[in-house]
Amino acid sequence: MRVTSTMFSESLVGQLARLATRQSKLQEQAATGQRISRPEDDPGAMRRVLDLQTEARGVEQHRKNLGALKEQASVSYSAMAALKRISDRAGEIAVLADGTKSPEDLRNYATEVTLLIQQAAQLANTKHRGDYVFAGTKSDQPAFAVSTSGSGQVTAVAYQGNASTAETEVAAGLTMSAQAVGANTSGSGPRGLFTDSAAGADFFNHLIALQDHLQAGDAAAVNSTDLPALLRDEDNFLFHIAQNGAVQARLEATDNLAASRSLSVEKLISGEADADLAQTLVRLSETQNAYRAALQTGGSILNQSLLDYLR
Repeated sequence: MRVTSTMFSESLVGQLARLATRQSKLQEQAATGQRISRPEDDPGAMRRVLDLQTEARGVEQHRKNLGALKEQASVSYSAMAALKRISDRAGEIAVLADGTKSPEDLRNYATEVTLLIQQAAQLANTKHRGDYVFAGTKSDQPAFAVSTSGSGQVTAVAYQGNASTAETEVAAGLTMSAQAVGANTSGSGPRGLFTDSAAGADFFNHLIALQDHLQAGDAAAVNSTDLPALLRDEDNFLFHIAQNGAVQARLEATDNLAASRSLSVEKLISGEADADLAQTLVRLSETQNAYRAALQTGGSILNQSLLDYLR
């Protein structure tokens, strides 16, 4: 086949264009540290990277959900611990209110119990990030409403929430809740923190009964009725504190697994997409040398004249 000068120049231009493209791609990889920036760079690897990035975003969202649940569980625990202290003090008062106390002493105890009820109601309406923690899924309104008499005594504490808990996805196919509902009188479902018919707990009504019996000087009713009722409330608080601890431990374990998976996915993405900098720089140097050599060789050939052939 006859090779003309035109064919040589076209071949040279094509070769220079390919080298320039390769040089530009290697320079981009060296600058960004990424081996893949467009699907055509490596279609198979790009698909794997996109799938891994989708998984990474899912894991990150699960970790955010876990963080929110851990916050909620921590807030709930603080309130439960404070409620346990109130329950302990109410139990102490019920024990102290025996037949040896004067009516004035009993009335003083009644005043203290009124304050304990108000403190408990304040804890029952604990808020976290704008939501009432113990109101179930009706978290946009206070969980409990307190009614008082003209003399300042608490006459009723009514539950305004429900017995449903919000479930949050913390892993693929796994949901959890860190909520404790304020009351449940259905006999089934989640156990109520303040009132639970199955456990015999009814903390606010038991405290109100204690307050009223102390105010009336009825020490016998305090010892025979109020003290056993308060013991059931205490057992219920202990159950919820233990349950909260178990939930926090499970959340922490799940978060550790998610963190480990997130790290693994990031390594997989890096393995698919990241450029080997040392290898890239070597290839870039080789390509630049080849480009310069092609320019020099092409220039030498194209600058030859007829006299060069006659020598």
